[in-house]
Amino acid sequence: MSESEHRMIEILRILNVQEKPIGSKVIADELKTKGYNLGERAVRYHMQILDEKGYTERKGYSGRVITELGRGKLEKGLIYDQVDFTFSKFEERIYLTDFDYNKRCGNVIVNTSNILENKAFDIIKEVFAAGVCVSPLINAKKTEINGKKGYVMKTICGTTIDGVFLKNGIPSIPQYGGLVEIEDFYPTKFSELISYKKTSITPLDAFIAKGMTSVLEVAEHGTGTIPANFRIIPETSLEKAKEIIQKLEKVGIGGVLEIGETSENVLGIPVPEGMVGISIIGGITPFCAAQEMDYKVDIKTGEEFIDYNKLKELESSKHKIKKAKKIEYKQTPFILTKSLNRMNQVDYDIETNEGNIVANISYLNKEDLDDVLTIMKRTYKSLPKYMNPLFNIVDHPSDDSKVGIATVCSLSIDGILINNGIMSTPRYGGLLELGKPPLFVEMISYDGSSIDPHKIFIFKNLTSITKRQNPKKILASIKEVPYIARPECEEILDKINENGFPIFKVGKPRELVYNAKVDNYNFGIVTGSGLNSIAAIKEKGIAIEAKAVETILPIEDMSLIYEQ
Repeated sequence: MSESEHRMIEILRILNVQEKPIGSKVIADELKTKGYNLGERAVRYHMQILDEKGYTERKGYSGRVITELGRGKLEKGLIYDQVDFTFSKFEERIYLTDFDYNKRCGNVIVNTSNILENKAFDIIKEVFAAGVCVSPLINAKKTEINGKKGYVMKTICGTTIDGVFLKNGIPSIPQYGGLVEIEDFYPTKFSELISYKKTSITPLDAFIAKGMTSVLEVAEHGTGTIPANFRIIPETSLEKAKEIIQKLEKVGIGGVLEIGETSENVLGIPVPEGMVGISIIGGITPFCAAQEMDYKVDIKTGEEFIDYNKLKELESSKHKIKKAKKIEYKQTPFILTKSLNRMNQVDYDIETNEGNIVANISYLNKEDLDDVLTIMKRTYKSLPKYMNPLFNIVDHPSDDSKVGIATVCSLSIDGILINNGIMSTPRYGGLLELGKPPLFVEMISYDGSSIDPHKIFIFKNLTSITKRQNPKKILASIKEVPYIARPECEEILDKINENGFPIFKVGKPRELVYNAKVDNYNFGIVTGSGLNSIAAIKEKGIAIEAKAVETILPIEDMSLIYEQ
């Protein structure tokens, strides 16, 4: 992508966060803060091109606004760049925070949510009252949302604490967003993690989905799962950081779950030598409780700032959650570790079409099995190029009322290549939009996540495999292979593609594969996910528990869905 195209993407990003039209001078000033030294004349030239493409629209003498087409371009125009942008956005927010806890003034970072129902508002208040939040201070306004009466609520984001650290000379480095398990009001461990540096989705955004959290259970009974984030600071700043946290708590900003000691494991996360880990409740946590009860809440994480003095206490907080106990926590494993071990067990023979492959196993009620098989068959017939037709029915390990559907995991392809002497590394799990050309619109790294990326997209209902909308959005993976092995790799991929393994594209060095990027001296392979049929089942409203990278199965024990 050319430098000019990068500039236009940045202009769209600037316009996307504005609430009113802005002109070339404001845009030029914003671009300078992002490292683009363009004058107003050059900005006007780029804006004219964006107007012609329909990405922006002129509003008289006031300036320009981004269009829906422009937002679509921004969403999928530079997915590999978006992975970097997610982290840089947090760095920018941290730098711009200027809250002074001694004077009780300055801006703080806030999450913004639209709430349409009073009952949802009451549930959120209950969570604040229980202290399952960063701060009881909020800014709430009654307003009209899409023609309905509702509330716009702003709550303090935990990243504000990172900003305060930095303003006081402490470098705070965000590492992960994830889910923390709470037992009897004590934090016990991070059960899931996503790295800030390896995702196009903000990590806590990834976990905003029904079925992933149990915030209301924590507020009421002290046991469940809540969103939280994790950062590290130098060991030399530990005492100063503790003092700042105490002072912030006095002005209503807290939510700290645990502060570790030097190089100490924090809630299952290892900490580098000479550093200290700190875990803080996610600022979006109270809103998750409303989603758990099926209320629609539109949540935007850490998108803007507000003056501290415009915030008021919603409910008197009891701070039920206690500081974590000082015990040795079992390390939270990343999905890549599990994946590599499963891949190493693959012994599939490309000539005989026999041997072990990696399988996903997803569980459903037995009474739904016939409907599920019908959906899988129809889905394969409508998208045969993108689906693996093999499946197997397996018993549930403990519940006779349930049954498992085994599907071929795309990691089997990495295992096959490795078994044939070619190093293949799963790089990203993504959401692939089947336009012309197909493009990745979301990506999460296998190396920076504890959960299979495709499970996130299923939980958040981001696929459109059976839905009546175009272009379709399916689950796909990007693998990375050294360029020297490309000729032999292509031969193997051709054979397994004929055997039903969906191979979408084999890239070249320095080539964007469906808008995704791999290392310069490697090439990318895009393959279909074994969870596409599971996503299709969920789209049809059937309850199914998606499980990825679950086991090893002989491929000869599997059946073809189109023969059912």
